[in-house]
Amino acid sequence: MKKISKNKITTLKLLGLITCFGAMSLVGLTGCAGDRYSQSTGEHIDDRATSSRVKSALGANPEYKFDEVNVTTFKGTVQLSGFVDAKAQKGMAGDITKNVEGVRQVANNITVK
Repeated sequence: MKKISKNKITTLKLLGLITCFGAMSLVGLTGCAGDRYSQSTGEHIDDRATSSRVKSALGANPEYKFDEVNVTTFKGTVQLSGFVDAKAQKGMAGDITKNVEGVRQVANNITVK
C-alpha cells in the first residue's frame, strides 16, 4: 500500500474546504436573490404574511363575508380574485385591502355574480 504524505493530505483538505465554501457561496448568492419576476426568500415571507393579514381583515368584516375571494400577494401587490354578489362588496374588499399593513398596491379582479 502506498503511503500518502502529510502535505498531500493537508492540500486535499484545503482544496475540499475551498470547494465547499465556494459552492455554498454560489448557492447563497443565487438562491435568495429576487428580481422583478421572482421573489427573494424575505419577500416571499413578507408576502405570505401580508396575504394572511388581508384574509383576516376580509374575514373580520361584519357586513360581508368574502368566502369566495382569493388573495395572492407578489412583492407587496395584492391581487383579489373570485366572486361576490354585489358591486358594493367588490369595492369594500378593495378598500379593506388597501388599509392592511404591507399592502403597496391592490389589483381588484373580483367578479360580481
